Amino acid sequence: MRLVALALTFALGLAPVASAQLAGPPLPEYRGNTPVMPGQQPALDRSISEAFPAPGTTSFNPVSLLEAAGRSLPGGQSATPGDAPMAALSTPVTILILLTVISLAPAIVLMTTCFPRILIVLGLLKQAIGAQGVPPPQVITALALFMTFLVMAPTYERIYKEAVVPFNRGEIRDAETLWTRAKQPVRDFMFDQLEATGNWNSLYRGIDTSEPEKLTRADVDMISLVPAFMLSELKTAFLLGFRIYLPFLVIDMVISSLLISMSMMMLPPVLISLPFKLLLFVMVDGWQLVVGGLLRGFVAASPLTS
Repeated sequence: MRLVALALTFALGLAPVASAQLAGPPLPEYRGNTPVMPGQQPALDRSISEAFPAPGTTSFNPVSLLEAAGRSLPGGQSATPGDAPMAALSTPVTILILLTVISLAPAIVLMTTCFPRILIVLGLLKQAIGAQGVPPPQVITALALFMTFLVMAPTYERIYKEAVVPFNRGEIRDAETLWTRAKQPVRDFMFDQLEATGNWNSLYRGIDTSEPEKLTRADVDMISLVPAFMLSELKTAFLLGFRIYLPFLVIDMVISSLLISMSMMMLPPVLISLPFKLLLFVMVDGWQLVVGGLLRGFVAASPLTS
């Protein structure tokens, strides 16, 4: 009878919600399709607000995002000592997040360096020569990586001295200061390449580039700067590739004209022009010219404040 009365009372809406569960752990509350345990909600809201601030308040900070994500991982600490620990993610979700970060982070970092320009120019040089599979893609990529390390060494040395060393000493304690100091050398490098190439028109997101002399570096955030830098590097790389293509194109045209004049149209012109292109490239020390020109084309980053 007691169970029947309780059921009738609950059905009529006379019983409080807490009496719906007589024993056992508290039931989770659902936000959308995501269950949220009691005591977890304040820490979860605070972590989300720190990682994704309201529009117009502050800039996007990936360091704070990683810190907030770390609190949700197994063994992560809560936002404040008074809050209950957040529920640990399952092992498959944790592995998925870890693999996603490991796979995307190197690509994002490389896009802020000189690697795209070097790799594209070397790839176009390989196509201009016409040697199929020579040099192999692994050799081209490795050469581009070592050239990138050589160009970006001063920038990464600044990051180590201005951000990593103070953080290890305890002089930097908040994520905002760490992110500001770490991104500054990279911003200086990207801005210097934009100024050297004059590709300010690649800046979007409501930034007026009609008068570049009035545009300050503080007016451009990282979300707008990185795509503008990538577009500038792509444009510069294709211009360099066009210049590299010209001498090899002349050789192909001369060989084709000679073969047509000799009525040897069944003989592929590429088969005859390839030895001449290789001979010309070796005689002028082509690798030294291309690599040296690429390295000299990058402007050393100046330590300016943005």
